[in-house]
Amino acid sequence: MQSIAAKLIRPLHGVGQSFNYWAFQIGGLCILMARIMVNMLPWRWQFDGPETWRNLYRVGVKSFPIVAVTALLTGAIMVIQSGLYIEQYGAYGLLGWGAGYTILREIGPIMIGLMFSGRVGANNTAELGTMKVTDQIDALRALAIDPIGYLVMPRFLAMIIMMFLLVVVGNFTALVGGAITSQLLLGVNMKLFAWSVITYVFLDDLFHGLIKAVAFGFAIAIISCHFGLNTQGGAVGVGRAVNASVVGSAIAIFVLDYIITFASM
Repeated sequence: MQSIAAKLIRPLHGVGQSFNYWAFQIGGLCILMARIMVNMLPWRWQFDGPETWRNLYRVGVKSFPIVAVTALLTGAIMVIQSGLYIEQYGAYGLLGWGAGYTILREIGPIMIGLMFSGRVGANNTAELGTMKVTDQIDALRALAIDPIGYLVMPRFLAMIIMMFLLVVVGNFTALVGGAITSQLLLGVNMKLFAWSVITYVFLDDLFHGLIKAVAFGFAIAIISCHFGLNTQGGAVGVGRAVNASVVGSAIAIFVLDYIITFASM
């Protein structure tokens, strides 16, 4: 009887562990967001200036090449995919609209957000996680230095600002890649492509994508900092934290994309 009861209880034990894990992670994210918001109040505003500039360079400037290449190829792929139907119906004046609308509203922010989380978010988690397991964060507290103001705030601001700017640059690069591809592969003049984008794609479409960029940057910053600051278990724990950060950021990107898209309908 005891073994039967144990077999029946074991699945419930796993459910309880999963519930505790997710409750801890969600609670930790909420607490970290609250602490960041408190540090952003005018009378509590504190962050390290040189650390912020270093993170702006590391997060944005060093991410530019991979984002530019990814956006350029994304624009080319979008034109190739839509070009099959454009040629079938002869609606060459809609080629720029089809590529521009999709890039500005969906593909650009999502692709750059996933690249950003894989490169910047993972690196941020690994850096903070290494500092956590080597007791460097505890040493800051011993010196009366708040880790949120000194470590988290510069990364938080840099990720949001640079995610926004990278999406702006990535959108433009993707449109350039689409225009070049339309000229070389489909024979559609780049002026016609640009006219289609300007005529049929509205500023609301651009702003929609930029709102997503800010939301994605916010989510990646919070999630990567949370998993980095709560790393345990040495080098193995750092690896687990990085994996959890990348997966969590990807899930957050798609959930936020759905919410923002649904809200704008």
